[in-house]
Amino acid sequence: MWRRLFAAPTAPQRPAPVAMAVAAEPVAPEPAPPPAAPGPPLAAVEDRFHRFVLGLPEPATETVSSATLRRLESIGERFDVRGLPRLPSVLPQLLRALRNDELGGAQLAALVGRDPLLVGEVMRVTGSAHFRTAQPIHNLQHAVVLLGRESLRQLATQHVMKPILQASAGMRGHMAGPYLWEHAERCAHAAAYLARLGGCDPFEAFLAGMVCHTGTGAIVRLLDQEAPPSLGAFSPAFLAGCMRIGARLSLRAVRHWDMPAPVLGALEERVGAPGTPASTLGKVLACADALAMVQVLTERGLLEAQLDYRATWPAHFPAPALLRCQQDLRRQFMPEQP
Repeated sequence: MWRRLFAAPTAPQRPAPVAMAVAAEPVAPEPAPPPAAPGPPLAAVEDRFHRFVLGLPEPATETVSSATLRRLESIGERFDVRGLPRLPSVLPQLLRALRNDELGGAQLAALVGRDPLLVGEVMRVTGSAHFRTAQPIHNLQHAVVLLGRESLRQLATQHVMKPILQASAGMRGHMAGPYLWEHAERCAHAAAYLARLGGCDPFEAFLAGMVCHTGTGAIVRLLDQEAPPSLGAFSPAFLAGCMRIGARLSLRAVRHWDMPAPVLGALEERVGAPGTPASTLGKVLACADALAMVQVLTERGLLEAQLDYRATWPAHFPAPALLRCQQDLRRQFMPEQP
C-alpha cells in the first residue's frame, strides 16, 4: 500500500513512432562531357602540314598551272642522287656491329670514337637527367654501355640525318629544314612505338620514319627555282603533286644510302600505292607519318589538341593503339607548361 501511495507517477506509455518512408529525391546523373569534335581528314592535315613547312598561305581559288607540275616532275626524274650527301662510313659499320650481340662495350666505343661529333652527342645524352647515375661518366665505353644498343642506334641515326634534313636552302627552305627535322623525330618515335605492336623491327621502323621525307628538301629547292611566288597560291592538288615527287626522291635517296630492305620496301609502297601499304612496316610508316604531322601542327597551334583524330589516322592499327601512340608523342614532345 505504501509503495502505491508514495511511488513516482508512471508516465503514460506512448505508442512508438511509426517510421515514415520518405521517397529519396532522384539524383540527376552528371552530364557526360560532350564528344570531342572530329579532326580534319588526313588529306587536309597533309596539306596544312606541307604549307606550314613551306611557309605557304592557305589554299585559295588560284592554282598553279599543271605545266609547272609536269616541269617539276621532269626535273625530279633527272635529279642526280649522287649529289646527295653520303652517309658517314661509321654509321653502317656501327649499325652492323650493333646487330652482333657478341661485341662488347669497348668495341662499340671504338667505332663511336671514330666520329668526334657522335662522341660528343653520346656524352651529352648520357650526361642528361634521364641517364643520371650515382657515379659520373668518365669515359666513352661507360657511356655506350649505359646508353644501350637500341638507344645508341637511334642516336647515331639522328646524328647523321639531322644535318641532311636541315640542309634545305632557299627562300622557302629557310625554316623548312628545322620543321622537317621536327617531323622526322616524331615520326621515327611513333614508328618505333607502333612497330612493337605490329611485330616488326623497331629500329627499321625508326629508320623509315626518320628518312621518309628526305626528298621534301629537294622539292623546296625546286619550288624556289621553278615556281616563284608570282605564280600565285598553290592549290591542294598542286601541292599534293609536289609531295608525290618528294616521295619518289626520298625513295631514290634511300636506295642511294643502301638502307635495309624492309625500309626500302616501305618507301616503295608510299610511291607505288600510297594509302594502301601491304607490308607491316609500310602500315606502321603510314600511321606514324600522320601522327607526326598532327603532333607538329598541334605543338605549333595550327591544330587543336582536343579534337578526336581517330578518323584522321589511317585505319591500319586499332584506334586505341593509335590513341596511346598519340599520348606517348605528347608526353615526349609537348613543351612543358610554365
